[in-house]
Amino acid sequence: MKLLVSALEHSANLHLAELKKHLPESVEIEGIFSAELGEPIVDLRSLAVMGFVDALKKLPFFYRLADRMVERAADADKVLLMDASGFNLPLAKKIKKRYPDKEILYYILPQAWAWRKGRIPVLARTCDRLLSILPFESTYYPTDAPIEYVGHPLLDEIKRFRTPEKPRTTGIIAYLPGSRSGEIRRLMPHFRALRRILPQHEARIVIPPYFDAARIRDLYGDLSGFTPVHDIHATLYESDFAFICSGTATLEAALIGTPFVLAYRAKALDAFLARRLVDLQYAGLANLFSLDFQGRPMHPELLQEDLSPEALFRAFESFDRTSYGEDVEKLRAYLGHGSSRRVARILTEG
Repeated sequence: MKLLVSALEHSANLHLAELKKHLPESVEIEGIFSAELGEPIVDLRSLAVMGFVDALKKLPFFYRLADRMVERAADADKVLLMDASGFNLPLAKKIKKRYPDKEILYYILPQAWAWRKGRIPVLARTCDRLLSILPFESTYYPTDAPIEYVGHPLLDEIKRFRTPEKPRTTGIIAYLPGSRSGEIRRLMPHFRALRRILPQHEARIVIPPYFDAARIRDLYGDLSGFTPVHDIHATLYESDFAFICSGTATLEAALIGTPFVLAYRAKALDAFLARRLVDLQYAGLANLFSLDFQGRPMHPELLQEDLSPEALFRAFESFDRTSYGEDVEKLRAYLGHGSSRRVARILTEG
């Protein structure tokens, strides 16, 4: 079986790596993915886009890449698209137009339930299987849409979970300022100031392993007082508390069971547009899930003008760890199980 895969982003490749463990050796993958997983048709490093101007400059490259993927689809038995809707949704439409009978599966769906809901009918009529990792997501789709909840990949990828019955005190606080340049630059002044407020703790700062020394100096500035680390899951498991940039890491912390505060500050214009375009009550996925299963958030969020070192410290001091531990157990039960085995079975059906 030949599987054409489009996985442009780092997180999608982590999920793809876990998925590959459950695919039989007879499944051959080709397309766009990390070189660690096989032989892709393009070096993922060439796909990095930083900002609107850079995106415009690279549009011809992405158009040519999509055309190459459409040609490759001719010999593929199935097509697997993962996240990255800006590239993958137009690609799905091109493939379906060229090969109407080609089976297209979309795993890690676009967050159309949060913004640009007009993508929902396009997804429903273009893709043959929509593999959702959010339990509530299907409620936003037509009842006849080919969508199903397959579990959440983080429950496959996280290997150690903390339990309320076994409290741990390590004296370690984790700082996760994100992976995008703007996020890091806007959060680091707050984290450095907070580090001075909490000098008695060991401070571990998570830095993407693919950052070189020059980029680290440029983005993070003075890291004295911090211990740089790379392994997110191990760091969260070993830490008593964490301060985390909005993103997947917040859900990872919640599932692992590490108390944390979500911190985020965007550019003023971006924040203005987000308030008008994005229909979300909270920024963190764990809080959105918690609203669904118990009607309230499970962790603090400090966004935009509300974010300051002092506010972060107050949230740390007042955090209800007992209630949070109970919420963590509910969250794991709500998500139920991982997704990799289920997706592997679906891919090899028929």
